[in-house]
Amino acid sequence: MSLIEVLVAVLVLAVGMLGVAAMQALALRGGQGSLESSQAVMAANSIIEAMRANRANAAGYVYNGIAACGTVPAAGTSLAGNDLNNWVTRLKDTIGTGAATDTTTCGSISAAGGIYTVTVQWDDSRAGGGATRTVVTEASI
Repeated sequence: MSLIEVLVAVLVLAVGMLGVAAMQALALRGGQGSLESSQAVMAANSIIEAMRANRANAAGYVYNGIAACGTVPAAGTSLAGNDLNNWVTRLKDTIGTGAATDTTTCGSISAAGGIYTVTVQWDDSRAGGGATRTVVTEASI
């Protein structure tokens, strides 16, 4: 009789430990998704600040990177071109896989009447948040 009680207690303990392990895995995925969201917001703010620093050439920052997600804009002879190149490269390094040909992490900047919209898009499947996530930030330059 005592042996059966021990076996039942071990079974209950094993089920409890599996539950704790599952909660830990879920917490890690949620933490990864939160980290990527924070990095996307910081990246959007960084390019907006770069545009404000180069206000005279803010229109040079307009870039449709979501249409060409697998590419990084070439560093050019202008400050806007260099800023865009650095911005997309950092996006792919921090949120994406780090490869320049990463087709899941991209950014886009559009303008309408002095209001600039910065969009950062990435694959959130490894963090458990679905296929893609998007952060959109608008700013007046």
